[in-house]
Amino acid sequence: MKDNQQTQPLLQVKNLKQYFQLNNGFFSTQVLKAVDDISFDINKGETLGLVGESGCGKTTAGRSILQLYKPTAGEVIFDGKKIEGKATIEAYRQKATMVFQDPYSSLDPRMTVSDIIGEPLDVQNLVSNAAERRERILDLMDKVGLNSEHAARYAHEFSGGQRQRVGIARALATKPEFIVCDEPVSALDVSIQAQIINMFEQLQENMGLTYLFIAHDLLVVRHISDRIAVMYLGHLVELADTDAICDRPLHPYTRALMSAVPMPDPKVARANKRIALSGEIPSPLHAPKGCPFHTRCPHATDACKESMPELKEVESGRLVACHRALEIN
Repeated sequence: MKDNQQTQPLLQVKNLKQYFQLNNGFFSTQVLKAVDDISFDINKGETLGLVGESGCGKTTAGRSILQLYKPTAGEVIFDGKKIEGKATIEAYRQKATMVFQDPYSSLDPRMTVSDIIGEPLDVQNLVSNAAERRERILDLMDKVGLNSEHAARYAHEFSGGQRQRVGIARALATKPEFIVCDEPVSALDVSIQAQIINMFEQLQENMGLTYLFIAHDLLVVRHISDRIAVMYLGHLVELADTDAICDRPLHPYTRALMSAVPMPDPKVARANKRIALSGEIPSPLHAPKGCPFHTRCPHATDACKESMPELKEVESGRLVACHRALEIN
């Protein structure tokens, strides 16, 4: 746990749902349940890692929390205030921002670095004159390890790591308290990933930031997160402290994910038995009845096929959505 972590939740997500209506033609539509009734809290100064396979709804959850997508149902409460209505959402977007996955497509190629970082300052009217604007931009660039001479350049003149630093500086422009990091290092070389992760940790320590860190790389998530939440097919299936969930995962899906993490120690790697899941992840358009994981779970029973398990506390601070979580562990 980080020393600056407090027990007061900064963000509360309650029964969040994000459904999309897909047009099938001939006036027929189908519902895609990208995020289906998830709830969790994030404390001030904490990093909550959100993991799962591609298509499980991680990114959609992050964007819905920031109101980039209007949630179908549920509540988002930030610093004790429910986020609803235009005025509340506008104030919220000063305090809650996002770092996007792809540093190549998330930056406007027609804008200089100075204009990219300065745009949130202009939109939110956070500076009173050009001199103050430039001072703020240069300060932000310094925070993320960019030089002042980079300000007049364009995004295409930079490497992937430098572009992501620009994106992080832009996210910091409004002096946020909460940042959704949407796979911020997955498009970068491994050697650069460590630098960016270390910078996120340094910024958190210096600025008191709170993160929702979305990723599929469990080694990265384990390094940076205080707690980890695991998603499968739009649902949360397990949430616990990082050490607990990595050392003793309880949900069968979490166990399979953890068994696939490469171990640097050859002896540990040989002793670690990979759990191979049968079948493909079902389409969220045709989600199975009951537990969404039962079609791939080696421990599934008839009860798993019939009823959806509730995400409940089975041990102190550990939530699991599995009918047999304690029985099979």
